[in-house]
Amino acid sequence: MLRVLALTLSLFAGVAQAMPFTVLQRPISLDTGSGELHGTLLLPKSPEAVPVALLIAGSGPTDRNGNNPDGGHNDSLKRLAQALAKHGIASVRYDKRGVAASRAATPDERDLSVEQYVADAVAWSHQLKADPRFARLILIGHSEGALIASLAAEKAGADALVSLAGSSRPIDQVLHEQLQFRLPPPLLARSDALLASLKAGQVDDAVPDELQVLFRPSVQPYLISLFRYDPAAAFAQLRIPALIVQGSHDIQIGVKDAQALKAAKPDAELLLIDGMNHVLRIVPDDVRRQLASYNDPQLPLARQLSEGVIEFIHRNGTVAVSSSGKAGR
Repeated sequence: MLRVLALTLSLFAGVAQAMPFTVLQRPISLDTGSGELHGTLLLPKSPEAVPVALLIAGSGPTDRNGNNPDGGHNDSLKRLAQALAKHGIASVRYDKRGVAASRAATPDERDLSVEQYVADAVAWSHQLKADPRFARLILIGHSEGALIASLAAEKAGADALVSLAGSSRPIDQVLHEQLQFRLPPPLLARSDALLASLKAGQVDDAVPDELQVLFRPSVQPYLISLFRYDPAAAFAQLRIPALIVQGSHDIQIGVKDAQALKAAKPDAELLLIDGMNHVLRIVPDDVRRQLASYNDPQLPLARQLSEGVIEFIHRNGTVAVSSSGKAGR
């Protein structure tokens, strides 16, 4: 039987009443050897080492704050980082190579790959684990970032992982599902042909104008690398505590994905949040209001999201974790 993580009212009250920490905000950078990446560190002032979360953004040109220049200014990751900091959890969120302040690291998107994103997450992790200000390392990946986190976790030496709105299926399948009700039959057929070609590792330059935003030739090498991976299989390989968070009103990733991730790793915790969407807000199941929320940074994060992630990190981010994924001394 599916065991859903139950957060009690007493736990909610305990988190809500916790004394807020004084928080320092500092720029932070990483020299990868193939370009410099830039991010933001939020550090609660504490005489002891604190847990640190590495926040990994989702697909496309999404920046450290969870924003996308193609119409997605919602500050989802920035708001989450701020909530963590108020409860004694440090965080680093960063612009991926090729994006925003890290654009110079890989200016041509033809050179981007999942493998490079994973290597960057590992390098950030090693830098944080070597810093005496930090205790345990938690990877938090949103959407496509959840796959990057899963693939990076072992080499990163992560102590726990949080998947926010992460797919369980190869992304070509997700794209087909998202497009099948939005494209007229001729364009859908061409889209499916492009997906099949990329899945087979072959580029296809004959992209109709209507599909350029998704399948432009310059992004196809990245898609080829992305389509190689099965998120559920990567999640199943994790040997550390993991939390799956999924909203019921997410129009991009469904509850069935979260349940499939849970099935792939039965000891993972699952938090289903009624009414939460892909940008981590409580929004009615209405397409117009859903789309508006993607560009509204003033909407508060779903309360259960921040409380659930904070509680998970406090349980798994302050004690030693053995290689089997169980807490130890």
